Amino acid sequence: MSTHRARLNAMRAAALTALRPPSREPLSDWLESNFRLPSGLAAVPGPIRLWTFQRALADAMTDPEIERVTVLKGARLGYSTLLLGVVAHYALRDPSALLAVLPTEDDARNFMVGQLEPAMGASPALRGVLSMDRTAEGRDTLLYRRFPGGSLRVVAARAPRNLRAHTARVLILDEADAMEVTSEGSPILLAEKRTLSFSDRKIITGSTPTNTSTSHVAAAYDQSDKRVFEVPCPSCRDRHEILWRDIRWPEDRPQDAAWCCPSCGVLHGEEHKARMVAAGRWRATAPHVKGHAGFRLSCLIAPHGPAAWPRLAAEFLIAKRHPDTLRTFVNTILAEPWRDDDTEGAIDPSGLAALAAPIGLDRIPASVLFLASGVDVQGDRIELSTLGFTAEDDWLVLAHTILAGDPLRDGVWHDLADILRETYTREDGARIARSMSAIDAGDGGMQDRVVAFARSVPSAVPIKGVAGARPLVTRSDSKRARLWLVGVDAAKQRLHDRLTRRSGFAFADTLPDEWRLQLTAERRAIRYQYGRPVVRWETVPGRRAEALDCAVYALAARAMVGTAPSRRADELTGHAPLPARPIVVRSRWLER
Repeated sequence: MSTHRARLNAMRAAALTALRPPSREPLSDWLESNFRLPSGLAAVPGPIRLWTFQRALADAMTDPEIERVTVLKGARLGYSTLLLGVVAHYALRDPSALLAVLPTEDDARNFMVGQLEPAMGASPALRGVLSMDRTAEGRDTLLYRRFPGGSLRVVAARAPRNLRAHTARVLILDEADAMEVTSEGSPILLAEKRTLSFSDRKIITGSTPTNTSTSHVAAAYDQSDKRVFEVPCPSCRDRHEILWRDIRWPEDRPQDAAWCCPSCGVLHGEEHKARMVAAGRWRATAPHVKGHAGFRLSCLIAPHGPAAWPRLAAEFLIAKRHPDTLRTFVNTILAEPWRDDDTEGAIDPSGLAALAAPIGLDRIPASVLFLASGVDVQGDRIELSTLGFTAEDDWLVLAHTILAGDPLRDGVWHDLADILRETYTREDGARIARSMSAIDAGDGGMQDRVVAFARSVPSAVPIKGVAGARPLVTRSDSKRARLWLVGVDAAKQRLHDRLTRRSGFAFADTLPDEWRLQLTAERRAIRYQYGRPVVRWETVPGRRAEALDCAVYALAARAMVGTAPSRRADELTGHAPLPARPIVVRSRWLER
């Protein structure tokens, strides 16, 4: 055995001996005594100090009487820090085989390299425990580490085959709702099967929820003992969970937002929250459930500045303007799944008449800051939709154009190039052009031509639509063709929300009925795949969907524009500031 490996094992053994307490010290106390966070992971680096509501979560994650822990959570609540502490506990105090599953490969690498290693390195008592053994005898890798009595493996849910060959006593699932069902099945179910051989297994699942119809973490929480965090009212001392419906403020004064006690009706401002939360406690609303602790954790109880009630009220007033931004607020701030079980099915195109408006490329409202086009290539024509976007992110369909011609010949592409280079006049006289145009290159036989065309036209990009749970726009890793990948399901959901709620969307009153039929040509359906509910977008029989595809691509094109709305407004009115001149430092040595 090499000297390096012997020294490494000695360090690990010494840490294990020193940190395993003679009595069962709660994890929350142990973390505050031994765990430190570096500056890159904490606003205030140094020894960790848990909030009151975090302590019960940490202790449940190591309680031998609890097999499952489910955390239905918002953002800004320190959940990731708790997971780091859990790994440290099972590596040092209760050596076990650990398996951590995260949505993507980047998430897995960041968890290990960007979070866990720095945290362990910043804690003197834990330093070196998860160091990579690089000797010839060692088998450690970037995402796999061994320690005396156990190991840690971190895998991405998008590669579920990595789960089949490994077993684990402790399973950590982070952001479970972002894990997509693949051809191998549900990565969550596959991962849970790897723990079946352990009678004392532990399954920890945490996630920001998504939709009521498909959220895994919301369904798991409903099967738990459903704990809620209740705080005492400073006036009447009754205990309640802080809910959004009880946050009140005078009209147009979110800075005065306060909590209204459901019992006595007295308003209590942000200045009371820290004391209320410090005196809070968890209560199981389904105490008959044993062995499965569930926690519902919203940002309303986070005692730090970004989660102050007045700031959240101001965020809400902006978010409520459109369904897609309101959905984000509900999911990430309130830790509630977005209610979508009433939006399944097709949208009646006749019901969209109220969204028609006197707009068009010859009647562009002065509020439009960006123009973006989505282009769909068919066998005998090219179709494109041009959308206008306002500072408030309203979507205005200004035109839908059909260019007849064989896409294998140059003529129709010349016509498209002429259109994409056009400029228009807003109602206030400002000249405006397209900021970006996205052209579908998904057809393998047309990809090279689309890529070549995009190179010749400024601000035109080739894209490929990809179904499934993924971001709206990402860059392709393919070396053959540099495409942008469009998460069409995400775009269709955002469009569906606006159409069903008649909010933040309008279209030119000159567009024909056929365009409405095509825009609503797909219906939202819930299907079960490997036992897990998933959203599927299915074409209504007998309908074409070019208008829908073009709108989706235009949304992707807008997402690729990095200019801030305020700067764009200045550009269109001729008030854009001059670019900053570079600072040139002249050396006196050169003047000698």
